[in-house]
Amino acid sequence: MPPAEITVPQRLRELPRTELADEIETLVVQKFKAVLLMAESEDLPVDISYFDLGLTSLRLTEIRQSLEQLLDLSINVNVLFNEPTVNHLVDHLADALSAPSIR
Repeated sequence: MPPAEITVPQRLRELPRTELADEIETLVVQKFKAVLLMAESEDLPVDISYFDLGLTSLRLTEIRQSLEQLLDLSINVNVLFNEPTVNHLVDHLADALSAPSIR
C-alpha cells in the first residue's frame, strides 16, 4: 500500500511560523489575483483594503470558500470584513494553522 499523500494543511502545519506565513501569503495572493483578473507578474498590494482594489463581497466569499476548502479551515466572515487586507488575512490564517489541532 503506498504511503498516504500529505495534504496541503498537513504540510503547512509542519512549517515554522514564518515559513507558514510566507506559504499562506503565496496561496492567498494567487487566489486574489485570479479573482481580480490580475496578471501573475502584477504586484498585489497586501496592505491596502481589498475592497479598494475592486474586490466585491461576492468575490470575497468565493475566495473564502476556496481557502476554507484548500486549508481545511473555517474562516470567520468577520475576519474578512473587519480588517480587509491580505496581510491581516494571512496573519489570521497562519495563526489558525499554527495553533495546536483539537481534532
